[in-house]
Amino acid sequence: MPNSGSTSGLNFEELSADKVPVPAVVGAGEQVREVPAAGGAAPGDPDHGQGAQPKIDMHHHFCAPEWREWAAQHGLIDPAQLPRWAHLGAEDAVRFMDAAGIGTAVLKPMLPARYRSSAQLREAVNITLRSMMNVAQEHPARFSFYVPLFLDDLEASSWAVRRGLGQLGAVGVNVTANYGGVYLGDPAYDQIFAELNDFSAVVDTHPHHLPGGRPGAMTVPGIPNFMCDFLLDTTRAAVNMISRRTLDRFPDISVILPHAGGFLPYIAHRLQALGRFCDPPVDPAAVRHHLARFYYDTAGPMAPAATLLAHVPADRILFGTDWPAAPADTITDLALPALEADPAFTPEQLRGIYRENALRLIPQLATV
Repeated sequence: MPNSGSTSGLNFEELSADKVPVPAVVGAGEQVREVPAAGGAAPGDPDHGQGAQPKIDMHHHFCAPEWREWAAQHGLIDPAQLPRWAHLGAEDAVRFMDAAGIGTAVLKPMLPARYRSSAQLREAVNITLRSMMNVAQEHPARFSFYVPLFLDDLEASSWAVRRGLGQLGAVGVNVTANYGGVYLGDPAYDQIFAELNDFSAVVDTHPHHLPGGRPGAMTVPGIPNFMCDFLLDTTRAAVNMISRRTLDRFPDISVILPHAGGFLPYIAHRLQALGRFCDPPVDPAAVRHHLARFYYDTAGPMAPAATLLAHVPADRILFGTDWPAAPADTITDLALPALEADPAFTPEQLRGIYRENALRLIPQLATV
């Protein structure tokens, strides 16, 4: 091909070990620092010790150790250049989940590389899928997983949809906001979206490098791309899907926008007022309709929710951590307390965000 390797959840070069501090999780096999879960829960108690239902983490990254070994053998990656969190395994994840009161995590697979052929890409996806299945089997009720899609290889993506959703029990697919500058919503992806619509699939999205950027390079010197560019990438994909009326044309898919939708909630009124200048023009009613139909995860930490809730029903918000790319103490000491203290949420809405909304979206998670 070669393939861009854009479907990764996060790009390893973007979050290299020398750019992102990892104070709570420092290496494969090492212990997660024992931090109390929000609300004073003791580590190792996913129920918080207070009768609360355990959370479902819908934004939980995973780099398969089998994929790392295979990719290194084929000269696709240098394991020494991966960030330390990319070497963490399922046991590290379980310790973090117990500390944060998380019962189940849906794995977002990361396998970024420039694959030399479609066959090599399929092998990488198959290795990753088998690894995630093994993790789920070895830790009953703790893990489920998404299928990684590379939409710049439509044939391999179609195979991965059939393999992962049709045969292996994945609960959705994971895609990135753009592939070589072609954003979600583009007609080039209609074939795959039609197949996903046939499966009534959950389509989990994640930002990537902005088009034209050099992988591993900061767009603005000194400002990591995940600080601003990732949010813009998600916003561009969402606006393009609104403009192309993706959710109208494929009404049986469910699209999750990460990081509370990026900047989308903050530009909603701007898009309604000025969308007529887009090509094709954006109908204000389509903006309101799509905003209410997207799902949004809380990974971030996200901003206070008032602006989001002005456009989005609370039952469309899903709990997500971004672990292990986000350090454990960032989640337990900052993100979770901020979420629980957010005055825009009622206790009932928080219960939905932590668990019930995910179960309505993916009922299989109740039987993982």
